[in-house]
Amino acid sequence: MGRGVAGSGRAPPRTRSGGRAGPRRARRERGGLWSGAAPSGQGPASGRWGRRMKVIKHSEPVLKTALISKNTQLVKLYENLESREKCFLNEAFQPDSVLFRPITLHSESDWIFSHPEPTQDFEQFYNDPYRSRPTSQKSAIYVQPIGSFGDTKVSTEDYMKWLKNYCEAFYYGLSVKILEPVPVSHTGCAFRVNEYTCNLQIHAGDLLKYLKKKKPEDAFCIVGITMIDLYPRESWNFVFGQASLTEGMGIFSFARYDSDFYSASYKGRLKSVKKLPSADYSVFDDYYTPAINSMLLLRSCKTLTHEIGHIFGLHHCQWLQCVMQGSNHLEESDRRPLDLCPICLRKLQSAIGFHIVARYQALLGWMDEDRSGMDAELRNEAKMGLLKPVEAFKECREWVLKCLDVLQK
Repeated sequence: MGRGVAGSGRAPPRTRSGGRAGPRRARRERGGLWSGAAPSGQGPASGRWGRRMKVIKHSEPVLKTALISKNTQLVKLYENLESREKCFLNEAFQPDSVLFRPITLHSESDWIFSHPEPTQDFEQFYNDPYRSRPTSQKSAIYVQPIGSFGDTKVSTEDYMKWLKNYCEAFYYGLSVKILEPVPVSHTGCAFRVNEYTCNLQIHAGDLLKYLKKKKPEDAFCIVGITMIDLYPRESWNFVFGQASLTEGMGIFSFARYDSDFYSASYKGRLKSVKKLPSADYSVFDDYYTPAINSMLLLRSCKTLTHEIGHIFGLHHCQWLQCVMQGSNHLEESDRRPLDLCPICLRKLQSAIGFHIVARYQALLGWMDEDRSGMDAELRNEAKMGLLKPVEAFKECREWVLKCLDVLQK
């Protein structure tokens, strides 16, 4: 089956879960549980080193091997790439690269320190017999919204459209399909009030069972997304997500990406933490969802593409700054770049078969959409706050332009 519970230590090796358990004891077991797809939610990072930061800097030969391999067949595969693509990917092992930089650790609570994992180079990815591969019959990425998103200014439909279009640019060449949003009651999942944060939570394992029943025949994967907090079992405080890689599905929550989640004024807190009736889903009627601002959209794009990357078989990146890096808290998650390092980009390219320049053009097009040639109708929408909020993507856009400059020389 390939499905398990986060932190149980008994899950099959192809089951992954994201996030930490919070105040209750989090048992991390090696050999199969994916974490760090989202921040731990413990507030500011602990164990800080002050101004001293640690840089993970691999040698040029190590990075070159991780990108190209020493395997004759894989070296030939690399040599068959377009010359401009090779020039761009070679930035991975250029010591003076302005595009791809070493990973910097800011505190002992950062992911790599607290969750030691083996690295995964291109050869290991390419030869992994268990990773999921898109086929002509199963090539669509399905997204199932659960519960409501947005507020009075941004509708669920707007938010889903932005995520869909971003994912189609990121996983260039594959189609992303948004399923009709469903209320929590349709999933039949268990739910509770968290005794620490006093917010509503829904059961991640039950949602995976629901997604399995809804997975279309042409799906490469199906991922559920929600603005409601998740928990995997009664003894756990929370989890950011849970996935079954062998079955190509996952469920992820953006609830704790709300900047106010850990504040005393968080509007999602309930006044009472008493046990709720198991079949009465009316408690979710008009339940608080945060406003969709630019930072929340940026964090959502990072998380969704990171998690789908795991379903493709990409492990946490430890080579260079990359969206596939693990993260243990919100501050670390925000430090991650929006896109892939060259090693992870080559992995994804080999799985999908896109042209790198076309993919970056699509990402740039998503960031510039609604901004060029704005007509009167769009100007009115901008005044009402209905345009896609991309202010937080400014640095990302400048970086994509630099990538395209190298690729188009």
